[in-house]
Amino acid sequence: MMSPSLLIVVSGPSGVGKNTVINNLFIRKPDLRYSVSATTRDPRPNEIDGQHYFFLTETEFQKKITAGDFLEWAKVYEYYYGTPKQHVQQLLSSGCDVILDVDVQGALQVKKSLPEAVLIFLAPPSLAELKKRLAGRNTEPETELNKRLQYIETEFQMMPQYDYLVINKEIDLTCDQIECIILAEKRRVNRQPENLLNNILNG
Repeated sequence: MMSPSLLIVVSGPSGVGKNTVINNLFIRKPDLRYSVSATTRDPRPNEIDGQHYFFLTETEFQKKITAGDFLEWAKVYEYYYGTPKQHVQQLLSSGCDVILDVDVQGALQVKKSLPEAVLIFLAPPSLAELKKRLAGRNTEPETELNKRLQYIETEFQMMPQYDYLVINKEIDLTCDQIECIILAEKRRVNRQPENLLNNILNG
């Protein structure tokens, strides 16, 4: 019996280690796929359309918004970004689990479009540690850092709307916990095929 495919949404504040966690999950789970996002920004050197992003004009993107073709979308500064619904559904239909890395606003849009999606909030061991980590990067002016820290507090306020909380203390333990969540979600009764009971009774 094929296990039901899952759409897993991972969110968390900047600096919490989402990319490291997700990359390690890909190594552990060969059937896990990353959903390619759409964007209106220009491709960077070596970026391939359909592999790194689906590159769209602003007119094309807005038409897709009107048609309801995105699970979630947002305008970040002057560019649009979004998760194409059809692309995700194709991956799920092929039997793969799909992981999305989106912010809290995007995650709640996904949950509204696909209530069966599994939302995981990745948190640091403490907010103080996260602030120290971000300050230690020295990659942005203090004013921008303060804006980022204010937004992080907003992200934490959205945490109760997620299905699971995973605290990223140590990478292997974090990945273990997410794998346990995936396994448990696949065993939910409401995710099983309708004919499963008949197969058990008559098999």
